[in-house]
Amino acid sequence: HVQLVESGGGSVLVGGSLSLSCVVSGWPYTAACLGWFRQAPGKEREGVAAIDSDGSTSYADSVKGRFAISKDSAKNTLYLQMNSLKPEDTAMYYCAARPPGTYPHLWSGYDHWGQGTQVTVS
Repeated sequence: HVQLVESGGGSVLVGGSLSLSCVVSGWPYTAACLGWFRQAPGKEREGVAAIDSDGSTSYADSVKGRFAISKDSAKNTLYLQMNSLKPEDTAMYYCAARPPGTYPHLWSGYDHWGQGTQVTVS
């Protein structure tokens, strides 16, 4: 079965950096769009960054220029490099995967999720 396991969260000072990783196993398709989402207490989950099978990337406006998503297909690992962190970046961060297909918008269709890793910026 499909598993996504995140790591790398923690506490950091404002302006600091953190790098998240997500190992994907059991993926049954030859392609996937992988993404990072986050959810802060009392707020809805939001998409942060996504990377498609062809390597194209997309970002939420709030993180453009500060976050970078990448993947190592040989290692089945997804990464999120977060720089210039702000208190509003504090949230539980989740990696997610969606199968190939056509979706109504950038952040829809993700049907496999990791357990999350906490990021706290203060």
